Amino acid sequence: MIPLDPLTFTPGRAAGLARWAAFLPEAGRRYAERRNFDEGPGHRANVSALSPWIRHRLVREDEVVAAALARHGDLAAEKFIQEVVWRTYWKGWLEQRPAVWTRYRAAVAAGLDALEREPDLRARWEQATAGRTGLACFDAWARELLDVGYLHNHARLWFASLWIFTLELPWALGADFFLRHLLDGDPASNTLSWRWVGGLQTPGKIYLARADNIARFTAGRFPAATGLATAAQPLREAPLDPPRPIPAAETLERGAPLGWLITEEDCDPLSLDLPADAIRAVAGVTAVSARSPLPAGPLPAAFARGAVDDALARLGAALGCPTVHWPAGVGAATVIDWARAAGVARIATAYAPVGPTAEWLAGLRAPLARAGITLTVPRRAWDDALWPLATRGFFPFKEQVPAALRRLGLGGRPGTV
Repeated sequence: MIPLDPLTFTPGRAAGLARWAAFLPEAGRRYAERRNFDEGPGHRANVSALSPWIRHRLVREDEVVAAALARHGDLAAEKFIQEVVWRTYWKGWLEQRPAVWTRYRAAVAAGLDALEREPDLRARWEQATAGRTGLACFDAWARELLDVGYLHNHARLWFASLWIFTLELPWALGADFFLRHLLDGDPASNTLSWRWVGGLQTPGKIYLARADNIARFTAGRFPAATGLATAAQPLREAPLDPPRPIPAAETLERGAPLGWLITEEDCDPLSLDLPADAIRAVAGVTAVSARSPLPAGPLPAAFARGAVDDALARLGAALGCPTVHWPAGVGAATVIDWARAAGVARIATAYAPVGPTAEWLAGLRAPLARAGITLTVPRRAWDDALWPLATRGFFPFKEQVPAALRRLGLGGRPGTV
């Protein structure tokens, strides 16, 4: 069993693979039995804590699933693999309903406006985000988030429930707090998980934190939680538009000189089918600062930057070409100047799902086109195979996962996972 402390979260592929190698023996039945227990910082041996690396694709979903299947087999690895594909499910679901992200952005803006108008609301929000509410469990999780940038998944559900139903704070501001401070902050997983707790994602169904459940699954750290809401009404919203088809994948043509762009969404470029002989320059950029109108926490900002730096170093060394790491929010003019200096009229980058990076890339297309530069965003086979299956809830999705894994060459007997 391995301890976990803040220093474990080193933003590089080698560190992520080392964490995975150490946890792999635990990823079978022992994980299924112990995964729901949050025993506190420094006691994370029952979970992989791989999410910061997987979120940035320093470690990929397909290689983790393949290793878990090879080590433990389909049945024993089932729960672990389900946790891996939850993030994929959320991404595929949001990719088909991008207006939900737009709604979330609007809800955050409305919540921040309310803080300016309502001093009592602002005081309660400040207490919650500083871990000073008087609810021992909630305050401990808030401080852990600020200090470590990570929370156990069960704690995330409890925290969100207490934020919405006990503290009666705007749900979108809670999601914003997470997105600004989680090392694995992900637009799809974070937004949709908060919606699920509040009763928006599955209309009418909420997740209500209970004192006995918290006491049981925190090893008695919070045995006397009082003042928790014992009943609540689900949040409501206007009906959603019908889902859209996932945008068609783009094909990266071979031949002409190319500039490759690394974003925080995909930091393992060497596993892509790159036209290595055509790449003349590599650039990297993060979008953590665009997650919120409020400043992002220093931990996720540093992790994302370190992840991109690590990817730049690995790809630059492999190709022997120059690299540059741009500041967050760099404009199209800088990108155009970089492409012209490198002598390329084509730029490519791995597909970015709905979120700040995708918004930034979308804003580049027209200025690049006017400058005679094309932008291509090829998508990974994992996403192509699994995202389209996320049409309804998770359970219909997971029933289709085994067949999708077999199509990807990852094995698994029919009907398991």
